[in-house]
Amino acid sequence: MIQLQNKRIQKKLLALLAISLLVVTASCSDSNQSTTTVFTNVNGYSFDNTRELKKFTTLVIDSGKVMAIGDDRLVENFSDAIIIDGQGKTLIPGITDAHGHVSSLGYTLLQIDLRDTSSARQAATQIADYAQKNPYLNWIRGRGWNQVLWPGQQFPSAKILDELVSDRPIWLERIDGHAGWANSKALALAGINANTISPPGGEILRDAEGQPTGILIDNAMNIINQVLPLPSAEELAAALDAATTHLLSLGITSTHDAGVSANENRFYTDLAQQKKLAVRLYGMISSTDPELGSILASGPTVDDNDLYSVKSVKVYTDGALGSRGAAMLEPYQDRPDHSGLLLTSQQQLRSIFNAAIKANFQVAIHAIGDKGNQIGLDEVEYAYATIGGQNLRHRMEHAQIVALADIPRFKELNVIPSMQPTHATSDMNMAEDRIGAERLKGAYAWRSFLDQGSRLVSGSDYPIELANPFHGIHAAVTRQDKGNQPENGWIPEQAITIEEAMRSFTIDAAWAAHQENVLGGLSPGKWADFILIDQDLFTIPSQDLWKTEVLQTWLAGKQVYKKP
Repeated sequence: MIQLQNKRIQKKLLALLAISLLVVTASCSDSNQSTTTVFTNVNGYSFDNTRELKKFTTLVIDSGKVMAIGDDRLVENFSDAIIIDGQGKTLIPGITDAHGHVSSLGYTLLQIDLRDTSSARQAATQIADYAQKNPYLNWIRGRGWNQVLWPGQQFPSAKILDELVSDRPIWLERIDGHAGWANSKALALAGINANTISPPGGEILRDAEGQPTGILIDNAMNIINQVLPLPSAEELAAALDAATTHLLSLGITSTHDAGVSANENRFYTDLAQQKKLAVRLYGMISSTDPELGSILASGPTVDDNDLYSVKSVKVYTDGALGSRGAAMLEPYQDRPDHSGLLLTSQQQLRSIFNAAIKANFQVAIHAIGDKGNQIGLDEVEYAYATIGGQNLRHRMEHAQIVALADIPRFKELNVIPSMQPTHATSDMNMAEDRIGAERLKGAYAWRSFLDQGSRLVSGSDYPIELANPFHGIHAAVTRQDKGNQPENGWIPEQAITIEEAMRSFTIDAAWAAHQENVLGGLSPGKWADFILIDQDLFTIPSQDLWKTEVLQTWLAGKQVYKKP
């Protein structure tokens, strides 16, 4: 975890805090202002309350909310208003990222990022350099490594870290957050040795002699996490400032935080009450938090300004595909003795569902493998038959690999497929190796879900993927990476249209959080959260979607970001 006495990091934090204070002051200190503002001469797009796409050239805002949208004639009705010429720029609703990890994004921005490393040796060298430049850090923390992109695609080891840094513990989370890489110092502090038994839902990888290699999968990561120092209030504040400043620069005005701790919940609640949250947050409380019961007992909550809403519980069925932790109905093709990991027992799942639904909370179920998804659907079906909850809009987070027979069950059970388009383009280099071509027929199946009438909602899963929503929109429409490869798209029959992609990042994402009456579009009465961008998403060639840049971001009718 970061240490505030480190001068270099202190300087960075002070800059971020200054930017955040400017954002907060601009967006929230005067949310009840009554001055009418009219944006005119814009190339406007929004979804109305029927989810239909509408065009407009004029947007009228009063007291932080939309008063009207229409053509240029609207301006004549507001002669005393502040008139802003949009100079023909494209204006769309603020993006809602339906699945991210806010504090993790902030910590990632403030720690070492290994996303672009090309080998274990290069990653270790970067860590050693980082450790040398930050002598005050008691633990060296980082995230983003991905062995699938390295020569040989093998997991790294503690040994390569020990050769460069042996005096301080190192803990580096894999890009998907479902595996960790430790040096021997960290293993020793956690008490992990040849006699340590892998916990249920986790795996300690070992060498031929039975010694831990330094790689811990899923629930085994908790052994290290238990000895990590808890973040201080100052560190959490710094992480939130870094994350929200970054999100606003990308046009994200609202985000669903998939796994909020009780400590974070208190922090966000206090900031919202003080009107000091810079981005709207929809909190999914972590099902493993010791204080879950008391949070559920307090019931769903939302502040008067819709800055922080709590109405969801996040629970895991399985792990991730890249680390072979995703639970599969049949063994992995590239590891025939292994079918993934179940992170939560059936008894625990039913207990969580029971408590959440009785408290009127939505259940957001992390499920990546076909078995993980099937188990999640089974538990939703069981809950409906025993305690109800059909109105709570339960969600399957990722819904990444689904057995073909289970896809229709999403519609039958009204379970929302909450998916992340860039996962497909990130995984396409290894997914078939993991599970084979046949199981890919139900993988990343956005078109199949939409065609059966399911509401698809989209996010990025930052910091696992980059938070930029236009990368996700591009991936959803083209099924290609930013180099427009493969030529015709990966599994192109599952591509969706630009209108469908935008709906999934706006009005439908808001619906998935029970917020469609206040967010997700620019209909009268909703918050005036919108962005100005540099190109028209609905007319440009699809291969250029990812290049879109945000010029301005507005929250509750106040400008909170402007491109330098």
